[in-house]
Amino acid sequence: ILPIKTHDRIEMLKVADLVLVDVDDRTLILETIKGRFLLTERLYKFKERLNNPDFVQVSKHGLININHLEALEDSFSGNMLAILTGKRKADVSRRYLKNLEKRLGL
Repeated sequence: ILPIKTHDRIEMLKVADLVLVDVDDRTLILETIKGRFLLTERLYKFKERLNNPDFVQVSKHGLININHLEALEDSFSGNMLAILTGKRKADVSRRYLKNLEKRLGL
């Protein structure tokens, strides 16, 4: 369980339900099985707080839960596209691809 502070309450998030973490401008977006949370926390701080080997950084602005990874597809310019639970998608940059492949045992 990970406490998530939103603007009006504190939610108790089951880490297994967290599919994707992404950054949009100054907002941290947590995509879960049940919905989405918007935070003002920094990605690196959230990753430290999460401290879970199931979460792999796939770009400078995103983390994915490999337990929710359904497929990897070729994308433009050598990047990959991660297809996740609930038809969610995340870009996997070339810089982080080797680390993801290593975590998947490829």
